[in-house]
Amino acid sequence: MKNNLKVKSIFFVLLLSVLAVGCAEEDFEFGELTSPKNLSVSTEVVGQSGDMPYGDGSGEVMFNASADGAMTYKYIFESGSSGTASNGVYTHQFSQIGTNVHTVTVIAYGPGGTATSTPVEVEVLVTYEPPAELIQKLVGKEWRVKASAPKHFGLGPVGGEVIAEHYGAGPNDKAGTGMYDDRYIFNEDGTFTHIVDATNDDPTPDLTGTVFGRINLVDQLGATCSEEDGCTVDGADVMNIPFTDYTENWSISAPGGVETLNLTGTGFIGYYIGGDHTYEIFDRSATNEIVLRSTDGNGEFDWWFVLTSEEEGATEPEDFETEYTKLVWEQDFESGPLDTNIWNLETGNGENGWGNLEKQYYTTDNVEVVDGNLVITAKAEESNGFNYTSSRITTKDNFEFKYGRVEARAKLPEGAGTWPAIWMLGSNFNEVGWPDSGEIDIMEHVGNDQNTIHGTLHYPGRSGGNADGGTTTVEGVNSEFHVYSMEWSPERIVFLVDNEVYHTYENSADSPFNQDFFLILNVAMGGNFGGEIDPAFSESSMVVDYVKVFQAEE
Repeated sequence: MKNNLKVKSIFFVLLLSVLAVGCAEEDFEFGELTSPKNLSVSTEVVGQSGDMPYGDGSGEVMFNASADGAMTYKYIFESGSSGTASNGVYTHQFSQIGTNVHTVTVIAYGPGGTATSTPVEVEVLVTYEPPAELIQKLVGKEWRVKASAPKHFGLGPVGGEVIAEHYGAGPNDKAGTGMYDDRYIFNEDGTFTHIVDATNDDPTPDLTGTVFGRINLVDQLGATCSEEDGCTVDGADVMNIPFTDYTENWSISAPGGVETLNLTGTGFIGYYIGGDHTYEIFDRSATNEIVLRSTDGNGEFDWWFVLTSEEEGATEPEDFETEYTKLVWEQDFESGPLDTNIWNLETGNGENGWGNLEKQYYTTDNVEVVDGNLVITAKAEESNGFNYTSSRITTKDNFEFKYGRVEARAKLPEGAGTWPAIWMLGSNFNEVGWPDSGEIDIMEHVGNDQNTIHGTLHYPGRSGGNADGGTTTVEGVNSEFHVYSMEWSPERIVFLVDNEVYHTYENSADSPFNQDFFLILNVAMGGNFGGEIDPAFSESSMVVDYVKVFQAEE
């Protein structure tokens, strides 16, 4: 305590001296402002070694800058994103696949805004490719903050695993802040569009809406806040900041194995928090929903956001009533071996792994009827130069139909890399090719994302990773039978599990879904959708109790 008092006394004397000099010399000068000197930057590519000179494939690079007289440092990347660090140390995740040389501009700032910059080149390997189902889930939809959900916005400790542990907004709690009217679109070409106030039907030329952000950070947006604009400050929040629509870029990376959404420039979601504009994907298992977590620019909190791609006010029927009740075709597998008058057995690996880089060779030996069930088994065994075998059967030319309800009661295989499917192709597939023929995936599942069921449509303009689909979580898909259904009419195509709707497509006369289709059942291994195969995988089966087709009563 005595030492503290002594320091305070010395400080008080010095302060008086400064004030005295200030009174005597009104033209006091601070001296010449000089830019930081001797700027140097070192880089460390994570995982770099003699065997891996460009890193471990994560794309993560640690930068360390130093300069005489510098107060802070800024890193500007080719993608348009940037980051700042007062101590010069900054970590960045590159996402461009392959080994690439990136040029990074490093700026050292000194007193009065003086600056010195230098370019730095770093060569880094990125091997991560986002899962096709994640891209499919994100692309081409209008996402918004799910205002109706508890804890749709909130904060917690950095690295916390509990959603909005410190504070979570209640349903519609942030109405009037400029958050709920915004829409976020992840375009297939890699651009990210933020529509500010999508409900504003008559925006002025220089204003389309308002946004919401954290005080002392929102000035990074270059926006101004005034009472005339309706912008207000409430504690740490700046509400209704005037802002316009904009376009940045987006990508997916996986630092440390965590799927992360990266936005360039000042791109942000929900609430502006500064930082490096990256959002960890905490949970994407729910249909049309995703939970994001991001650390703010001050490094004090993690902010949480629950997004949905459902239209506001959209509801799904609690008890779905079918319009198709007449059973017109059934395979219950109760009367002996597989009926080859109905089912075609396709063999081989197709072209380019059936167009998906699949790893299995289809044989006629991996499908059988056992105890009233159809069983398709994928095995780890060599055949015709491939390390896995399985089977694929179709009803092409034997049973084809237009419109109706398809039901398949099945139990699915397990194991990383398995990819079972119950699906349909247009009967004109051989003539027009894919995706012009149309594809209806009644049920798809991948062992790398256990218990997530996919229902998907592929057609011109919406195919591959940009397909039109939805997902739902179903527990015990490999241990219990569930009924996977699709209801198809000129007006819509509906996907269901155990008669619960999880995705609906509005059909039209211009779509390919107004012609005869045939059925396909198979279990693939690996490929673009199945992903990495567990090295310890031996075998696993899809067991089908029945397949039924219903149409309208005459």
